[in-house]
Amino acid sequence: MRVAVYLPLLLSLLAPLAVRPLTERCEPRLATWLLTTSSVILAAASTISLGLLAVTALIRIPLFAALGNWSAPAAQRDDPAELSIALIAGLLLGGALIAGARMLWRRARTLAAAALEAACMPTRDDLVIVNDHVPDAYALPGLPGRIVVSTGMLHTLDETEHDILLAHERAHLTAHHYVFVALAQLGAAANPLLRPLATAVTYTIERWADENAAAATGDRTRVARTVGKAALAAHHTPARPGTPRAALGILGRSALATAGPVPRRVAALLAPPLGRHPMLTAATGAILVAATWSTAEAAHDLHLLLVTVGAW
Repeated sequence: MRVAVYLPLLLSLLAPLAVRPLTERCEPRLATWLLTTSSVILAAASTISLGLLAVTALIRIPLFAALGNWSAPAAQRDDPAELSIALIAGLLLGGALIAGARMLWRRARTLAAAALEAACMPTRDDLVIVNDHVPDAYALPGLPGRIVVSTGMLHTLDETEHDILLAHERAHLTAHHYVFVALAQLGAAANPLLRPLATAVTYTIERWADENAAAATGDRTRVARTVGKAALAAHHTPARPGTPRAALGILGRSALATAGPVPRRVAALLAPPLGRHPMLTAATGAILVAATWSTAEAAHDLHLLLVTVGAW
């Protein structure tokens, strides 16, 4: 436990270094899965590690030691962590649990509100056209989800670009991209070191939808022009108020006011499609296995410690 319990925290510190290779070398769907899975597993592992360290502080306190039939003097002698470290871990654990619970509550409310709004939209299919001169388009998660497009966006794009726009937005709904965003943000809330991973997921889901549109239309250059054209039109028009927070769309909802990652998306579409890059996939898997193993090993060692101090 003296080493294993700290490994998830160290891996969380190093995890942002993997963001750039994954987003720029792996095809977007795989990158999204790897980033989201990494965020969830590393957040869980680091939170458990903090909990294990916090327990080592509790068993030194005579009151808690008596409740567990542990020997406080034996715990102080055999404890693998310094008391100051254990106390800091306890404070960080409390912060992680509170932040994670708040994020979970906010995301649940946001998705529930989006689903209710989608259910109330009058349409026979998944497409809703709103009479608004501001160019806007987004996918609204729900049961079923809706694709909302303003008349301003329809006037900005031609008929071929309309098909690209709809293919992009439908990709958000069919692939449930809002789930990836929610999980990555939950991991980042519990472990702020993982925020770059959550930010990267908001980019890779847009790249995923771009690639789906390119596959559906067979014209990557045309998709790149459509993405740039839509973003440019939105950039020069005042933002449309009241856009649901759970919405995802071709404009990139987190960067509606500025170009944001749009130039990167356009450049990626003008380049050849990315591959699966098995070496990066294997490296990411190895890191996650190491984090899981070290957490399990630390928990086992703590169990043995509790058995030892309980025998005194």
